[in-house]
Amino acid sequence: MEEETTHRTVDDHREAVAPRRMAQLGRAEALRLLGTVSLGRIVFTQHALPAVRPVNHLMDGDDVVVQLHDGATLASIVAPTDATGVVVAYEADVIDPETHLGWSVVVTGYARRVTDEGELASLASRLRSWVDHPAMNAALRIRPDLVTGLRLTP
Repeated sequence: MEEETTHRTVDDHREAVAPRRMAQLGRAEALRLLGTVSLGRIVFTQHALPAVRPVNHLMDGDDVVVQLHDGATLASIVAPTDATGVVVAYEADVIDPETHLGWSVVVTGYARRVTDEGELASLASRLRSWVDHPAMNAALRIRPDLVTGLRLTP
């Protein structure tokens, strides 16, 4: 029997969607794709449970840099400056809702707060918030240890 994938439309009708294949992406291609978008999701531990927040980012070399604001949940997860950092995951994707084609990238690594004022000013000039917040006053740098990505193809 031939399998057919379906998805619901807005009016709750089902449409057939052709099956997709997943192709693994190499590290360099995955990081390149991550640099083509500015919005993703950071996964971290909050009260011993996984938490996810949508955030904007930019790539600084191979590092993912996320904007922080005083009082924000993310600002509370950052390790002290003398620690290695806090393990987080960062995911971004571009998947077409109609064709189901696109890509997804996940970066896992240690996150540390950016403390150098000059570096912070440079990042603030390039990192634009996607929600209405006061000016950026802190940033989180994620050094990727593990980079995985996939491309959805017909």
